[in-house]
Amino acid sequence: MYLCISKTVRMTHSEENYLKTIYHLGNYGVQSVSTNAIAEQMETKASSVTDMVKKLAEKDLVNYKKYQGAKLTEVGKKIASTIVRKHRLWEVFLVENLNFSWDEVHDVAEQLEHIQSKKLIDQLDAFLNFPTHDPHGDPIPDKEGNFKKTDKILLSQMDHNTSCICVGVKDSSSDFLKYLDRNSIALGTEIVVISKESFDGSMMLQIDNCRKAISKEVSNNLYVKSVL
Repeated sequence: MYLCISKTVRMTHSEENYLKTIYHLGNYGVQSVSTNAIAEQMETKASSVTDMVKKLAEKDLVNYKKYQGAKLTEVGKKIASTIVRKHRLWEVFLVENLNFSWDEVHDVAEQLEHIQSKKLIDQLDAFLNFPTHDPHGDPIPDKEGNFKKTDKILLSQMDHNTSCICVGVKDSSSDFLKYLDRNSIALGTEIVVISKESFDGSMMLQIDNCRKAISKEVSNNLYVKSVL
């Protein structure tokens, strides 16, 4: 099945997924990404990635050099940002209008992001009142590929006796989001770091007057904004 992106670029769902992966791994398309990193992210063989990247290079969507990796061209970056925009707008719609929880929306949005109607996506954006972030705290690119960046750090970087607000997640897997729900952690949750173990990086937090112990793995997957 082929998708008409423009009069000159035709893409499969698989090609779109590769562009999106390179976009994310390359810091929103700014940096080159190794084929091994792409293979690990997409859970496939490096040889398969090389074949696909060469196809994308033939369409002028990436610049690829052996041993240097792949980097999106301006056209590739625009297409990738559009895919990400659609994905995150659909996530907002599913949560705000169809009562999906934030751990349920990713897989559904993965299917919806391939819809090609520009009018539909523009009207969806307007219907949602032009949101800047999705339910996981990730920025939503506008029609030009621009987005509002949030000042954030990982919770693991916070010192003890400091306060912060949860503004996003690094791991958006269903299991992790369900874990956060069970521990009353969501976007906008105020967190006080009571103590931090030097041995294993675990933390004792205060959330809504309750103390909660979390592992370093959890703190390494939560984005926060410091409260001065």
